[in-house]
Amino acid sequence: MFYFFEKAILGMAILRILSGSLEVFVGFLILKVNNIEKAMIVNSSLALVGPFVLILTTSIGLMGLADKVSLTKIFWIIGGVACILYGVLKNN
Repeated sequence: MFYFFEKAILGMAILRILSGSLEVFVGFLILKVNNIEKAMIVNSSLALVGPFVLILTTSIGLMGLADKVSLTKIFWIIGGVACILYGVLKNN
């Protein structure tokens, strides 16, 4: 049987699959370098990808919901994502 997915769902899923694949690849890369300094550099560069994927998947989801959700709720969602990013990226 054929399943037809919404474009937004398909886009979000593909981004998350690619992000997860990148995480697994970096795990193997850390094992390959077998050096704590290099492993920390590789791990830190991967940490830059996480927020980017979060913003992209949320944006795709919001575009898919734009006609179904009120503008006020969209602003609440954007505000929530901004709070998450602020908490994750804020330096002490």
